[in-house]
Amino acid sequence: MHKNKYLYITLFSVLGFNTEVLSAQDTIKYAPRLVVNITIDQLRSDYLEAFTPLYGKGGFKRLLNEGLVYDNASYPFITINRASAISSIFTGVSPYYHSVVGEKWLDKETLRSVLCTEDKRKPGQDSPVQMQVSSICDELKVATDGQSKIFAIAPQKDAAILSAGHAADAAFWLDDFSGQWNTSEYYLKSLPSWLLYINELQSPKAKIQSQFWEPVFALAGTFNYYQHVGDQKPFKHVFKDERKFIEYKASGLVNTDVTDLATQCVTNNALGYDRVTDMLCLTYYAGTYDHKPVSECQMELQDTYVRIDRELSRLITALEQRLGAEHIMFVLTSTGYSDVESADYEKYHIPSGVFYINRTANLLNMYFGAIWGQGQYVETCFSNEIYLNHKLLESKRISLTDATQRAQEFISQMSGVRNVYTSLQLLSGNNLQISKIRNGFNPERNGDILIEVSPGWQLQNENTKEDYLSRASFVQFPIIIYGAGTKAERIKTPVTIDRIAPTIAKTIRIRAPNACSSEPLF
Repeated sequence: MHKNKYLYITLFSVLGFNTEVLSAQDTIKYAPRLVVNITIDQLRSDYLEAFTPLYGKGGFKRLLNEGLVYDNASYPFITINRASAISSIFTGVSPYYHSVVGEKWLDKETLRSVLCTEDKRKPGQDSPVQMQVSSICDELKVATDGQSKIFAIAPQKDAAILSAGHAADAAFWLDDFSGQWNTSEYYLKSLPSWLLYINELQSPKAKIQSQFWEPVFALAGTFNYYQHVGDQKPFKHVFKDERKFIEYKASGLVNTDVTDLATQCVTNNALGYDRVTDMLCLTYYAGTYDHKPVSECQMELQDTYVRIDRELSRLITALEQRLGAEHIMFVLTSTGYSDVESADYEKYHIPSGVFYINRTANLLNMYFGAIWGQGQYVETCFSNEIYLNHKLLESKRISLTDATQRAQEFISQMSGVRNVYTSLQLLSGNNLQISKIRNGFNPERNGDILIEVSPGWQLQNENTKEDYLSRASFVQFPIIIYGAGTKAERIKTPVTIDRIAPTIAKTIRIRAPNACSSEPLF
């Protein structure tokens, strides 16, 4: 009797304990097995919403209805471009810290332009070495002792390499001249066999001769969101001549290639098949055809958004069927800018003009010569920046503070100049406007004088043939997080993209990138 009583109590205790353990296991939320980071180059909220009647149910609509949507996202710096934007998304900091201020900049030692993926250590090799902090992909590799598999795919080289980071398994992009998928020896000594097969049979090179671009369906070529100025002509583009692959990469068709390679990459590298989190970084293109003004390719832009919608649906469906919706987290955002369009303001009597940066640099040098004697005080100019000759100033015992302040006073009196900033002013200023400019500035990459041209004015450099229209336009875009148990919600509170990396880090239970101090979104 007593033995049975003790046996019953013992069994009850053991069974009760096991039941609690099993119950606790059921409620544990494991980290996603696969994180898919999707950056859509030049995605805009106004276009995203305007083309809604053209979408299916599985792409944008699914993400907006079932995802956690931050409607008002922005970048904490200016000026924004594809390279600086993608670097900031993945590092969680601005160019002031990660050092990628643009797709190219001027090397202060050689005075030649340098691509953001150029590796000085090995001429001819591309790498992320110019990005001087860790990314979320790097931290995942460190946290898993190299077991995580990380791949990046993009039409453009800089987007692929900068999203992949320093420690990824590979970054793939479409070559401008061959029309095939390429990588760098920094990641792989040779292309894997599965990618060679795709290059042979499915790459743009393999299909360009028979391929043309026309609306994916009739409505995409007739629905018109824009101001109606005459009838829109149906479009049909063929890709030929030496620029055919460059044009193809700036068309709506390239997004299909990104999805095709992404699904093959997941299959051939077994991404997401175990509990060690893997990461797939994708870049889609939502800009205008061949970077033309919107007025010249309105129907093409509409069709591009429809095609991205279809590719997102295809990607999400394929990965969820393969791995299970509960095991994948999708994070989508935009590069936050759009190609600046030309505009004939003079025709409509809108204040405008041309500001010549090269002439300004020459005049500034003459001005300094009149004060301090003959010499090459201005070394060069690049974009909207002027670079001073530090060695000459030092030899003449002229302080950089004095030189930059005099330059600021001189240039600010010129027509078409809205603001002039000195490098020293950006490093010490603390108001909101200067803060955003400083965040996009890096003392190792940028010049000593930064000139902000008035809106509506053209900035031209007759030496380098640079020519762009100054426009202080705000581009609204979202941050969308979907899958892995994320609850659907629309949040109107403004947020900045530097909070994406720490949010992913918190979700997959690793450290945020080493320069990131922003708080997670949730």
